[in-house]
Amino acid sequence: MEIGIFFLFALVAGVAAYLAYYFKQKRIKELGAMASHLGLEFSRADPFDILAEPFQLLCKGDGQGVENVMWGTWQGVPLRQFDFWYYEESTGAQGQRSKTYHRFNCVVGPIDAACSHLTIDHENLFTRLADSLSFHDIEFESEEFNRSYQVKCRDKKFANDFVDARMMQWLLAHGEGYSFEAAGDEILCAHGRLRPTELIPLMGTAKAFSEQVPRIVFELYPKG
Repeated sequence: MEIGIFFLFALVAGVAAYLAYYFKQKRIKELGAMASHLGLEFSRADPFDILAEPFQLLCKGDGQGVENVMWGTWQGVPLRQFDFWYYEESTGAQGQRSKTYHRFNCVVGPIDAACSHLTIDHENLFTRLADSLSFHDIEFESEEFNRSYQVKCRDKKFANDFVDARMMQWLLAHGEGYSFEAAGDEILCAHGRLRPTELIPLMGTAKAFSEQVPRIVFELYPKG
C-alpha cells in the first residue's frame, strides 16, 4: 500500500514537472515569435544585467530573476520588455522551508530627464497599514487619486512636478493593474505575468505613461 502511494506521488510529481517544462518552452517559443513579429530582438537569458537597474520592484523578495528579454525600437521608442520573478522564503511550523513566487512582465524605457527615484503603485490594505505606521506616501489634491494610488519619493517637489493633474487623470483612467517607477533617465512599467499576446498593451501603456510626463520635469531636471 505504501509503495503504491509512493509511486502515485512520484507520478503526480513527474507529470507536474513535465507540464511546467512544456508550458515554459511553449512560452519561450511564443515570445520569440512575438518579438520577431514586432521587429524586436529576443533572448531567453538577460543580456543587459537588468537586475542591476535601480528599480524597487527588481529588488523585492529573497531572490529574483529575469528571462525572456525582447528589445529594440517599437513605435519609435527604444525599450526592453522582460519576464521578471521574485520569491519570498518562509518556514513552516515543522521547520520546512517553502518559496512563494511572484511573476511580472516589465518594460523599461528612456526618459530625457534626471529623475529622483519615484514609485507609483496601487493602494491596498498593506500599503494603508504601512501609512498608519508612519511610512506615509505623498498626498495630492485629488482625494480619488490618493485613495487609488500610493506615490513614494524622497524628493516631494519632484513627485509633485512629475504627478500633475493631467498625470493623475491619466493614471485613474488607464493605470489599473499597472505599477510605474522613474529612476535616473529611465522609467519602468510593470504588470502581473501576461500572455505573449497581451504584451502589446503593456508596451503601449509604458509608452503612453512616458508621454504624460509633464514638460516641467524636462525643464527643471535636465538629463546630464
